[in-house]
Amino acid sequence: MDRKWLPIGQIAKRSGVNASALRFYEEKGLIQSLRSDGGQRLYPQDALRRIAFIRVAQGMGLSLGEIAEALAGLPDGRTPDRQDWERIAGQWQALLDRRIETLQLMKRKLGACIGCGCLSLEHCGLYNPEDQAAAKGSGPRYLLGDQPPERDC
Repeated sequence: MDRKWLPIGQIAKRSGVNASALRFYEEKGLIQSLRSDGGQRLYPQDALRRIAFIRVAQGMGLSLGEIAEALAGLPDGRTPDRQDWERIAGQWQALLDRRIETLQLMKRKLGACIGCGCLSLEHCGLYNPEDQAAAKGSGPRYLLGDQPPERDC
């Protein structure tokens, strides 16, 4: 079966993705094109489904690296079908659950901080005097779940 090939402008318009993003996806190995005799990028029409997959995954907060890893598991670089999507979604479930848990924790912590009413960096339990949280690791340690020292708000 012959594939239908579309120029980058048509793929961009139909997918809702800028041509520059399509070139970036291609650079990252997420989609593939070939060149016309005139040097124009041509994409297979089924790249539209692959681009939709990429956009949905990005909307779920997945990185291009995570998306590339999932797509690399498909034979012959094909577009994910229903069975592929179910398998990939199952693999991403634990990752998404961890992200949801982190976001919920951040929401609770931020709400508690704002809810205490002190609005004081000198007294708030989330304040980090002398960079105490650095010993616990990188990032916003208290928002990620580490317990700040007990302090009065």
